[in-house]
Amino acid sequence: MKNWLKSFLLVGLVAGGLAACSGETGGESSGESGESGEPSGEITVWGWNVAAESMELAVDGFKEQYPDVEVNVEDIGRLDVYEKLTVGLASGGNGLPDVVMVESDRLANYHDQFPDAIANLSELGYDEHADKFGEYKKSVTQNEDGEFFAAPWDVGPAGVFYRTDIFEEAGVNPDDIKTWDDYIEAGKTIQEATGTKMVPIDIAADDALYRMMMNQQGAFYYDEEGNIDVASEESQKAFDVIQRLHEEDLVLNNNGWDGVVSATVNGEVATVPFGVWYSGTIMDQAPDQSGNWDVFYLPAFEEGGNRAANLGGSDLVIPSSTDNESSAYAFVEYFTTEVDPQMKALKEKGIFPSLETTYEEDYFSQESEYFNSQPVFQLFADEVSDIPVANYTSDYARAFDTMSDTQASILLDGTPIEEALQNAADKLESETGRSAN
Repeated sequence: MKNWLKSFLLVGLVAGGLAACSGETGGESSGESGESGEPSGEITVWGWNVAAESMELAVDGFKEQYPDVEVNVEDIGRLDVYEKLTVGLASGGNGLPDVVMVESDRLANYHDQFPDAIANLSELGYDEHADKFGEYKKSVTQNEDGEFFAAPWDVGPAGVFYRTDIFEEAGVNPDDIKTWDDYIEAGKTIQEATGTKMVPIDIAADDALYRMMMNQQGAFYYDEEGNIDVASEESQKAFDVIQRLHEEDLVLNNNGWDGVVSATVNGEVATVPFGVWYSGTIMDQAPDQSGNWDVFYLPAFEEGGNRAANLGGSDLVIPSSTDNESSAYAFVEYFTTEVDPQMKALKEKGIFPSLETTYEEDYFSQESEYFNSQPVFQLFADEVSDIPVANYTSDYARAFDTMSDTQASILLDGTPIEEALQNAADKLESETGRSAN
């Protein structure tokens, strides 16, 4: 992933190769309405994996409302989506479909790089749905004027997945874990009683735990004005906890995604702090562990502090180059604001909706046999409204790289936290031209 993030910054260098990468445009009909005046024609939608499958599940319901629109959902792979989208936007829309899925932390980069190449959804009427989403989700899909340039889709409220059997063997009550201090003490007890590590961290390549800790404190790589904020008090608090976990030998230094999944399945860790979407991975990869998993909220930094944060999520954009904007918008609006397609995506593909009206569905309060007969989706739903906003900016990729390296510097090289964070701030200031707090 790091290689792709770096190549994204070189978008200007790929413009010369547009002809080889473009292909055919997605919208095949220049007419936007049939005889009835309703949207019509054919649109193409890009996504990948279960997200593409979720959009495919929505097509039949969409066509009941818009029978004159043909929808082609194409699963072209995550990296191909971003490569083709970057090249296409740089070329003025050459080769792009009518609708594209984009992860939330990538949105600002595309919007800042190509502000006129992505349709303004507020001008198409999306503002009427603004009150259906939490502040966090709106913060990543609206521009500085409060206009939607992307339609909110799934969100990643975070929690701590934990092994109930390991906790019971160690005599640890998860209800007693209110703060990160409590979490560390619980980890020490579990380690002594069972020999199990507390948490997996890909130390040199992924700062996911740090990002969740920053977000729950209402901070991030950059502040609301876009200034570099990695040397902040909140950042120091986050790495203080992570360093203490490491010093107490509670961290399993896993290698990439496969490493964390392996550690989860094999019982090498007692907890996995992650976004709600990880529930599907656990159930899929460890079906024999049904009943041995449960969830609690992220610990707070102080008693009574915020325990809500986000990790992950994605949204839909409409390239301005589409030949069929009304039909593309009709699909985007239907898919992101109607309850039925959102619930199908959750039930069949495990994709957690940001549309808050879905949380009123009985499905959320149902007990999950796999997760210790607890209503885990209700727990995550109750968290969404408390997730602080995050300013990803167009320089998210640089910060992700830098802070992953900083984490390794602190935990593996022994660099003092304050020094390491100042080094990170100086590096980002030099690379981005942004001011550091």
